[in-house]
Amino acid sequence: MRFDQPFIKLPIRFDAATLEREVRALPPSSWVPHPTGFPGNDAVRLVTVGGQPTDAFEGPMRPTENLARCAYIREVMGELDGVWSRSRLMGLGPGAEVPLHVDSHYHWRTHLRIHIPVITDPKVRFTCGDETVHMAAGECWLFDSFRWHRVENGWTERRVHLVLDTVMTPALRKLVDAAQSGAGGEPRTLTPGQGPRAELKFEQINVAPIMSPWEIRCHVDFIFREAADDPRVPEIRDRMERFVEDWAAVWAQFGPNFHGAPAYRRLLSECRTAILPLAGDKLMLKNEALLMNVLDSLIFGPALAPALASGNVTASIPRQRVAS
Repeated sequence: MRFDQPFIKLPIRFDAATLEREVRALPPSSWVPHPTGFPGNDAVRLVTVGGQPTDAFEGPMRPTENLARCAYIREVMGELDGVWSRSRLMGLGPGAEVPLHVDSHYHWRTHLRIHIPVITDPKVRFTCGDETVHMAAGECWLFDSFRWHRVENGWTERRVHLVLDTVMTPALRKLVDAAQSGAGGEPRTLTPGQGPRAELKFEQINVAPIMSPWEIRCHVDFIFREAADDPRVPEIRDRMERFVEDWAAVWAQFGPNFHGAPAYRRLLSECRTAILPLAGDKLMLKNEALLMNVLDSLIFGPALAPALASGNVTASIPRQRVAS
């Protein structure tokens, strides 16, 4: 999710000692390699599609048996009051790093990621844009994942963060507004055993099988607000504007019905074919992400479910993408 600053420290703290005890009590078998394969990166899955051992982004989310073992982590999630998507404990081994990257794919356009350090040291440094911070144990942080960012563990032990993915909710918006306005005051601390007892909320709908023209319009506006100054940009935007109008015409006839899939596929193919020679592999956004990659990640890729995009239409259209 895009913010107007690299980092936001929310005015709330959690009991780091209790979090650490829960993490250290998990069986070693709970830890699995990070799906990117980055050396020294591993994770404990807490919320996944169906509560199953998967790193997929799409499908109804449920708690795993690992989350069931962690009473205080559940209290933390209840206090933050998110609608929880894929969430994990993320480990970073001694001397390991999360390499420099920018998150431009669909999940990160629509979600934010909360970091709560559990086991850490000042030698663990998180860089986002032109700022570098150490996130202390028990603190609660957001960052702008549309900027280039990296994490370095210069410590001699494994760093562990509780990493929670959610859409923005009213409760989180209050915390963000308080942090950005400076009105949050001293952060409040959630004492173990004092958290909300309400049932946690888990994401059930991640993305529509057929993206609406209004959502496509939202992504187009976002992308071209972020576009660098280049004489090719106006022509590309004009072509995308025509694409949105054409998509809206097909939507008016078929809506999200799979019978419209051939027409939607044709529009995607024609538009991408027209734009590719203009955008090429060098035209960038202000954050130096490739414009074509971002168009693919936010529009051309997720506009149709894979089954519809490939023409292999079935009654059920589950969506899966490579995790990161």
